[in-house]
Amino acid sequence: MSEIKFPEKFLWGTATSAHQVEGGNVNDWSKWEKGNAQRLANQAQTYWQSWQREMFSEMLESRNYISGRACDHYHRFEEDFSIAQKLNQNTHRFSIEWSRIEPKEGVINEKEIEHYRQVLISLKEKKIEPFVTLYHWTLPQWLEEKGGWLNPKTPYYFDRYVKIISENLFNQVNFWITLNEPLVYISASYFKGVWPPQEKSIFKSLKVVKNLIKAHKLAYNSLKLIDLECQVGISKHNIYFKHIPLAKYFWNSYFLNKIQNQQDFIGLNYYFHRRFFEDKSLPYSGLGWRVFPEGLYHVLKDLKKYKKPIYITENGIASVQDVNRINFIKDHLIWTHKAIEEGVDVRGYFYWSLLDNFEWDKGFWPRFGLVEVNHQTFERRIRPSAEFYAQVCKENKLDL
Repeated sequence: MSEIKFPEKFLWGTATSAHQVEGGNVNDWSKWEKGNAQRLANQAQTYWQSWQREMFSEMLESRNYISGRACDHYHRFEEDFSIAQKLNQNTHRFSIEWSRIEPKEGVINEKEIEHYRQVLISLKEKKIEPFVTLYHWTLPQWLEEKGGWLNPKTPYYFDRYVKIISENLFNQVNFWITLNEPLVYISASYFKGVWPPQEKSIFKSLKVVKNLIKAHKLAYNSLKLIDLECQVGISKHNIYFKHIPLAKYFWNSYFLNKIQNQQDFIGLNYYFHRRFFEDKSLPYSGLGWRVFPEGLYHVLKDLKKYKKPIYITENGIASVQDVNRINFIKDHLIWTHKAIEEGVDVRGYFYWSLLDNFEWDKGFWPRFGLVEVNHQTFERRIRPSAEFYAQVCKENKLDL
């Protein structure tokens, strides 16, 4: 049997986000869910294909679109991190929920800062390196009422929040991710207008791009002032665009070009590719996304020009057929290794996600987790794909 080995000290882990796993959040998304759950359930009757509706009948129920207790990770993080440790993971990416830290403007909740300190201590005790995301798409409701990312003051509100977090937790964190997938957020919330705040305007989209770039730069400088040695980057969702150069530039490169002098690493989130005509020969996930592992190689090669370390901070598949998850991980790691062999400085891989979680406007039915979660009882069950990935993590190699 042949094998491929990864570089020494390669980081192997999983990723989550606060709103998708913690439960009990009160933010702009939790407010939006309650007003849109029935509409989303009604739309599912025609939006999704018949095989999806039959396999995931919960998508037709309004309760599917209310995050509620999610995975109850807020109370069960010790259990979840013990699972990650058992699965030989040496890194974990999670996000801090801004609305917990600053539930009212200028009012800082010390209890919640302490909660996240305990989260970090738990990871460190298990020898799991934390990557901390500071903004993963949710806003405190007071800030939503001020216009959210359309407000020119919001980058400064964000910077104030970042300073509070970093001043309190800097000695527990080496890697900070300021923003998660800024263009995915802008596209869904301001260009297509399907996510909160549902502002469908190209002009507003461009304004939010500008504000998010500014927010990252401010946060970068603040983090470096508190800890010059910390590593700061963003998680950028890039797509392999085949023969669509303009889309490639605006989606993949524009934001990174604007911040390239104020980032120490690039976090890459990769799920699919785009081409003029759909390639129906490719397999697809439960969400109907065409799976194209080779695209990860091309996206990584394109990022080489920035001369920054790269961490694949999200890569995963929604599927109830766990063998699909095993094949997905294996195939994407093969192409990752090829990029490394050709000089791309990839230093880590985070599968999305550790847990079956709340998938935003799609709710609970998409199953991304290495660990299955019963969202009624919150029982965790380790899938075979988790055991497969655990072997890769332990040996730092992939058997072919």
